[in-house]
Amino acid sequence: MFLVDRRPICRYLRLIIIVKLKFYKMKKTNAYGIGLLMGLLFILFTSAKAQETQVKVTGIRSGKGKIILNVFQNNETYDNQQPYKVFTFDKKELANGSLVVTCRLEPGIYGITLVDDENGNGKIDKNFIGMPKEGFGFSNFFMEKMKKPVFDDFKVDLKSPGNKVVIRVKYM
Repeated sequence: MFLVDRRPICRYLRLIIIVKLKFYKMKKTNAYGIGLLMGLLFILFTSAKAQETQVKVTGIRSGKGKIILNVFQNNETYDNQQPYKVFTFDKKELANGSLVVTCRLEPGIYGITLVDDENGNGKIDKNFIGMPKEGFGFSNFFMEKMKKPVFDDFKVDLKSPGNKVVIRVKYM
């Protein structure tokens, strides 16, 4: 399931409605044709902008629950835990502890975090001292120390099509 940021879409839909109303005043029959054309151009423009990004997740210990990917655009949003996009995937295609998923993202620099949500409650569970009880990971970075990485440690450049990201799950 993909969760989409609808703000840009709403902005374009408002623009289409405004243009459609202006042409409606000029000639009623042309307004519908132009509105339809604008809608089709909008769909083509927005779908061409986003690209498919493959994320390979390795080291998954269980087929229970879901994989949650949080996509961050910079250090500030990462520190405040305000992801740009969130993707949730079932583990149906899990094979030998690995899973390959596809995300539609616009070209840019992102940091991707992963939660292996084994109990399906939508968040990472922690024990009484704050250590994660479920698996977690970071894009192209494996946490070897007990310190939370900064955004620059796991950011990835997704400016060209066909990018692949690898996330290795860590369990405490």
